[in-house]
Amino acid sequence: MSRPDTHAALGALPALSRQAWHAAPARPAGAEPVAERIFRALSVPGQRDLAPPPCALPACTHLPAALAAARAGAPAVSALAAAFEALVPSLAWYRRPGAEPDGGGFFDGHANAHIAGPRGLERRSDVMVGVSLVAPGVRYPDHHHPPEEIYLVLSPGQWRQGDGPWHTPGPGGVVHNPPGVVHAMRAGAAPLLALWYLWLGSPA
Repeated sequence: MSRPDTHAALGALPALSRQAWHAAPARPAGAEPVAERIFRALSVPGQRDLAPPPCALPACTHLPAALAAARAGAPAVSALAAAFEALVPSLAWYRRPGAEPDGGGFFDGHANAHIAGPRGLERRSDVMVGVSLVAPGVRYPDHHHPPEEIYLVLSPGQWRQGDGPWHTPGPGGVVHNPPGVVHAMRAGAAPLLALWYLWLGSPA
């Protein structure tokens, strides 16, 4: 893929993300302020140096199926998935820090990548944008972090917070994680694919 294609996809992602957010069938109470801060910040481009070397992981074999599910979704989801797909050849996929082979499938059953942020294709300090891919039948473990977070869901999968019930946003659904809340996600019979957006604060 050419660098102009990558830059065009990065440029389109903020508006397409905002459109997908507003097209969601339901949005969590209290999530609008952070979503608006994130999308407003992303509308001002960061440095697009495409520095990370591309890298794939075993879980990436499930990406075509996940993208097919996204492209078959509502127009806003399909458009967002198309922009993301244009970035795939440039992504440096990584495992969750601390993940070790455990026999449970998580080590080779997940992959993450940074799109924007301190280590992203677009370098910036105010917002981190990334993607998570989870193989069928694999659970992404409980975790938490200080930055507030939203997800735009591109394929089937389930989320939960703390000890609460699992819920299924569905393709085009959204998830909101307040600062510090413990949360997890898992894939069922199909791979889970979602974009995540963390608010890091005003640019340094």
